[in-house]
Amino acid sequence: MLHRHIPLMIGFCLAPMVAHAGTLALKSPTLKPGATLTKEQEFNGFGCAGKNQSPALKWTAGPKGTQSYAITVYDPDAPTGSGWWHWVVYNIPAHVTELAAGAGNATGKLLPPNAIQGRTDFGTHEFGGACPPVGDKPHRYIFTVHALKIEKIDVPAESSAALIGFMIHGNSLGKASFTAKYRR
Repeated sequence: MLHRHIPLMIGFCLAPMVAHAGTLALKSPTLKPGATLTKEQEFNGFGCAGKNQSPALKWTAGPKGTQSYAITVYDPDAPTGSGWWHWVVYNIPAHVTELAAGAGNATGKLLPPNAIQGRTDFGTHEFGGACPPVGDKPHRYIFTVHALKIEKIDVPAESSAALIGFMIHGNSLGKASFTAKYRR
């Protein structure tokens, strides 16, 4: 009897994701999906000597009811057992559909008003570029825009990327991603 219910449960869980898949799209004028990150997007520290610059990002308007956006950059291949959060930006107003290259710098001057950069796994509130261990296979860097049903995520300034991610996923109307790679 359990086997009869599994396809129904799977279909029910996937239906909302499929409904939003065509609504939201993310791209970068500086990076193509599957491309290799450049020295522009490499971290400057931990033995890396890149420019630590976030790429330009553009996305289509989110689904009906979108009140804000969040951007995340995540490396699932980091040898931590839990991946590595390279960038978390939230409270991006709903009328904004792009960020300029370098918007993730520590000053945040290129971010839209009220947008907040969360604390990354580097312990900073800015974009942290790629810096995988020397000799590792190419790491994947997943850039994601999240359309949210709330105008503001209200968390303390020092909140972890995991807590911010919890709030993002709990208020998501849809998301779109692309992946780039990097190896040293």
